[in-house]
Amino acid sequence: MTMADKPINFLLVDDLEENLLALEALLQREGLTCLKARSGEEALELLLAHEVALALLDVQMPGMDGFELAEFMRGSERARHIPIIFVTAGSADLQRRFRGYEAGAVDFIQKPIEPTALRSKANVFFDLHRQRLQIQAQRDELEAAAQALRRADRHKDSFLAVLAHELRNPVAALSGGLHLLNKDISPERSQDIRVRMDRMLTHLSHLVDDLLDVSRVSQGKISLKRERIELREILRSAIEASQHNLDAAGHRFVFEPPGQAIWLDADHTRLAQVVSNLLNNAAKYTPSGGVVTLSAQARDGVAEIKVTDTGIGIPPEMQSRIFEIFAQVEDHLAKAQGGLGIGLALVKQLVALHGGAISVESAGENMGSTFTVRIPAIADGDLA
Repeated sequence: MTMADKPINFLLVDDLEENLLALEALLQREGLTCLKARSGEEALELLLAHEVALALLDVQMPGMDGFELAEFMRGSERARHIPIIFVTAGSADLQRRFRGYEAGAVDFIQKPIEPTALRSKANVFFDLHRQRLQIQAQRDELEAAAQALRRADRHKDSFLAVLAHELRNPVAALSGGLHLLNKDISPERSQDIRVRMDRMLTHLSHLVDDLLDVSRVSQGKISLKRERIELREILRSAIEASQHNLDAAGHRFVFEPPGQAIWLDADHTRLAQVVSNLLNNAAKYTPSGGVVTLSAQARDGVAEIKVTDTGIGIPPEMQSRIFEIFAQVEDHLAKAQGGLGIGLALVKQLVALHGGAISVESAGENMGSTFTVRIPAIADGDLA
């Protein structure tokens, strides 16, 4: 329920129960809640606990009368802006009216009360109160949106800085390699430079591919080429694509394949890309010589793929936003061995296209991480 949809409270104060019931019957309608008090003291207690759109006060009450109650309300930060209508059985001479308006009244109503006039006046204040709540809710929504835009703008600036850094290094390496190749160097040295240049070009290609993929998914331009495929085929493709990164970091790789065939209606290339990105992410954020484990199983009609590492871990406050497009840049750049930090955002998008979900668990810094992908599996009866 939004703030603007909450019931509106109005306060009736009269020392006679029958008067309270009569006023409640006149004003009550859907969306309104009537608060009743038999004394000024009881009314003040209600005002401390509830937000009120309108107060109707009987003038002549034993103890604290209506005027005194209104003065107390005007002295309260919480109640000073509540419109007050005085209800009086006596004559409202100029002196009494002056005292009432001085105490904050917006109107006087004489008993016996004219029902139509009372409802009409009260409805004006109820409508104004609801409009104020709507404006307040809209203001809060606008502020939340503005904060989100400011946060996205900061992340974008960080991302562009990292992108420039990531592109500058391989471009500089390629430029230096070309410069050396134009010199008179040995064939062995020339071949070594070409190998390094090829590696830099592959790195640049992966950066551009990731950027393009994220953009295409966001714009709905990626369509999956689904087919019935066994999960182990996808996992083998992902391992082949990531083996170089795992070996280069000196990690021990552990593969725990599913104990039985798990069939999926999936895009082989894209789902292998998901698992490969998770393996590369684990290799990147795990210190040299760590352990990266890939496992899979079927659970309640769902294929569950886990990638676990012994790496730097994820702080609790970051786990809820680790899959945002720019989230990794600020927090993990110093610990990562290159990369734009968009791999997990792309993984989440591709998993969602398969009707699945991804989650992360980490005990905290330097405690490793476990990423779990869940994709709907095909039941045996659906294979025919």
